[in-house]
Amino acid sequence: MSIRIIRLGTPRAANEGLRLGTVRRPPRGVPKAEFARRDFYDTWLPNLSPSAPLMAEGQAAQDERQWAAFKRKFHAEMKQPEASHLLDLLAALSHQTSFSLGCYCEDENHCHRSVLRELLAQRGAEIA
Repeated sequence: MSIRIIRLGTPRAANEGLRLGTVRRPPRGVPKAEFARRDFYDTWLPNLSPSAPLMAEGQAAQDERQWAAFKRKFHAEMKQPEASHLLDLLAALSHQTSFSLGCYCEDENHCHRSVLRELLAQRGAEIA
């Protein structure tokens, strides 16, 4: 039982479980009925993605200082009750079942999913 942090659209791993898309927008040009079949996600959790302006800021980050500023702001967004409760729920569920969280970004080190990994670990989640 654990959470896998993955890149959406990549082939599923054995026993990966349900895929949760933590993205602001669904994949372009893909019919909703095909999201899961094309290895994007089974269900959508946009509340665990950065706000649109913050997402643009993170994607534009050119150096460690800018990336650190993005992370600070994303941490603040994830402290809002709705997001914080979702993170608590997912951390608790990670001890009962396997599932995965993901985003489209190629490099996890420069993606909000790396921050989600940290936040879930702080809450005691089992992370693969």
